[in-house]
Amino acid sequence: MNSKTILITGGKGLVGKPLTQLLLLKGYNIHILSRGDEQQDNPKFRVFKWDVYKHKIDDKCIDGVEIIIHLAGEGIAEKRWTEKRKKQIIESRTESIRMIYDLLKRNNKHTIQAVISASAIGYYSDRGDELMTEESKPANDFLAYSCIEWEKAVDEGSDLGLRIVKFRTGIVLDKNGGALSQMDKPIKLGFGAILGSGKQWMSWIHIKDVIRMYAFAVDNKDMHGAFNMVTPNPVTNVEMTKAIANTLNKPLWLPKIPSFALKLAMGEMSTIVLGSTKVAAAKIQSAGFKFEYADLQEALEKIYG
Repeated sequence: MNSKTILITGGKGLVGKPLTQLLLLKGYNIHILSRGDEQQDNPKFRVFKWDVYKHKIDDKCIDGVEIIIHLAGEGIAEKRWTEKRKKQIIESRTESIRMIYDLLKRNNKHTIQAVISASAIGYYSDRGDELMTEESKPANDFLAYSCIEWEKAVDEGSDLGLRIVKFRTGIVLDKNGGALSQMDKPIKLGFGAILGSGKQWMSWIHIKDVIRMYAFAVDNKDMHGAFNMVTPNPVTNVEMTKAIANTLNKPLWLPKIPSFALKLAMGEMSTIVLGSTKVAAAKIQSAGFKFEYADLQEALEKIYG
């Protein structure tokens, strides 16, 4: 068992909650930065308060910590992309990690060795049928820009001698929220439909493999740099929609929702559902990670039970 301490930002989110549970099971002590001040009975779990927008942080959050897992950030698809919202999406990711780096600079007795951060495959954005590897150049829309700024802020930890790992995360499949709960809602109600042409690629990953990959990066000190956090088997929107409907035993009888209608309804944010991002998983596999859920149908059956 481990007695190391890990600090998690965004520990109350879709990934943060199950990741905290997994790391506690592995014997790690967990510190969480939270906007609330809720406490836990578990002696291996401590909550510290911060407010990114007010630039306030409890200095004690890094006491005895060796690894930071940075998951904090406003939801990319929760609200329409106004200029104010775009600023929040970026700053909630970049200024939050910079606040922690400023804390490390003020405290030269800190024990931090590594930062493992979320990023997103939005870095590549809409690229048609081209297979994206970690060496592929980023796109030039808002999704890509937000990921570039996010990674740039995280990389500033290299100047502090820290090991940096960045996970460009695909569509996380989890019954407790995120993209899947948006995709399956109309299907459950009998209004499921293919989006746009349906040919756009969706690079996905089961929540269990997400948290296992973070734990893998914690344990593997040789890992550094960017890794795609997706299964080796991306699917098209048609395949994803049909697989969800099939697993839920629901028909798909509506015509495709045309791209122009989605663009009208969602504005610039329509890139999230209309963009085609086909992403390779070879680098993380070469590092020795083995997926539990590489097959979409198997992953969905596990989720819906």
